[in-house]
Amino acid sequence: MKYNTILSDYRDGITTITINRPTKLNALNSATLLELHTAFTTAESDFDTKVIIITGSGEKAFVAGADISEFANYDEDQAFELSKKGQHLVFDFIANLSTPVIAAVNGFALGGGLELAMAAHFRVASTNARMGLPEVSLGLIPGYGGTQRLAQLVGKGRAMELIMTASMIDAEKALAYGLVNYVEPQEELLLKCIALADKIKANSPLAISAAIKAINANYSDGVNGYKVEISEFANCFGTGDFKEGTTAFLEKRKAKFPGK
Repeated sequence: MKYNTILSDYRDGITTITINRPTKLNALNSATLLELHTAFTTAESDFDTKVIIITGSGEKAFVAGADISEFANYDEDQAFELSKKGQHLVFDFIANLSTPVIAAVNGFALGGGLELAMAAHFRVASTNARMGLPEVSLGLIPGYGGTQRLAQLVGKGRAMELIMTASMIDAEKALAYGLVNYVEPQEELLLKCIALADKIKANSPLAISAAIKAINANYSDGVNGYKVEISEFANCFGTGDFKEGTTAFLEKRKAKFPGK
């Protein structure tokens, strides 16, 4: 499929989705959000895609934020729908995909850009990455899940400080905070993500999907994550992946998971 604001490339079980608005530092607008939803939906439904990598074009920015010019004149009702629709179509959608998503954070990840990175299942940053949620400097708060996910990842106190001061942090501090899993030189960023994806690909896709569901349950209001874990654990026993995995272990060979 041809896109106007993003690129999507499949290779060896990995779909790489690249936000491609370099003249705007890959800022998110409504068209980009719709295309991201389509691209992630397509990758999720592709049996051969085992891992998705999300990144930005160029070396300056992953996503420098939302395209403020699109909503500067919105009223409260329009803003409510903007946040609700964006979370439903992209941010919550990505967080709850059964296919693992790695964010390759190359450069600035600010506002909606950091929220997009945090929606991924984990993050790898380039050494020149800078991250923050500066919305209060515009008279706003994060509207795409930032107040929730940042606190989950770095703790309430640090999230309060970062949001209230509208501060940016560098990649090393993001690593120390637990906001990213690894920091790599810019030229090695995608190679690191691909290496991690290759490790993921070697495991059962059904088990990985179940693990994502169980882990996410812990952060869902009114859901008992332990009960979800028990249920997903039991469901694994009815899969071909479980049969192949245990058989391969007993036969002392590498498993070839059928994904069913």
